[in-house]
Amino acid sequence: MASMSSLISPPFLTKLSSKPQLKQSSLQILQPSLPQNLIPSSRPRKQRLYVAAEERTSTVAVPSSEADRRLYIGNIPRTVNNDQLKKLVEEHGAVEKAEVMYDKYSGRSRRFAFVTMKTVDDANAAIEKLNGTKIGGREIMVNITEKPTAQVDLSVLQAESTQFIDSPHKVYVGNLAKTVTSDILKNFFSEKGKVKSAKVSRVPGTSKSGGFGFVSFSSEEEVEAAISSFNNAMLEGQQIRVNKA
Repeated sequence: MASMSSLISPPFLTKLSSKPQLKQSSLQILQPSLPQNLIPSSRPRKQRLYVAAEERTSTVAVPSSEADRRLYIGNIPRTVNNDQLKKLVEEHGAVEKAEVMYDKYSGRSRRFAFVTMKTVDDANAAIEKLNGTKIGGREIMVNITEKPTAQVDLSVLQAESTQFIDSPHKVYVGNLAKTVTSDILKNFFSEKGKVKSAKVSRVPGTSKSGGFGFVSFSSEEEVEAAISSFNNAMLEGQQIRVNKA
């Protein structure tokens, strides 16, 4: 008859030894079933982060601020409004915003506008295609709006603008040379009438001439005299255009 120890020990030992065998076998079964691309899990994650970093770097490397896409369009017909101007420019590039400038007193167009394009390429294309072309018989000027610089004394430009004496009797003077100042413009027109005031319009925030200006008089007769005497006259080496403002 077998002893009690011999009857108990084999099953007990077998039970103990079966646990590691089950663990080992379960690992042997599960391990091959794992997808191979999950084993080096850190590699794909690093690759994804690297691509994202590359994308962020490329975006920063080619900035496109609004100033680089904002166009100044001068000498447009007084009848052109925002929608008409946008449609015109959109023939040469995607337009984000078009804004015609109006006189705050009379509500009449000041004959210039600002157009913000979607991209720098759109802005360059619009300049190339539109600068020097004619709208309603008027030759327009199209260029990039300049940013303010530290060298520009903006207080002087603001004072020059506020000193202008507006009048219902005034003329618009176009195609001005860049060297023409408000004083030069006033003195030039004073030869044929009593000039109340004169100013050369500037590209906002800069000292750059907008290429046009205004001269105000005391009467309509003086306006007519100025137009007949100075339209197509030469000033600072350029033929100017003069008509009613």
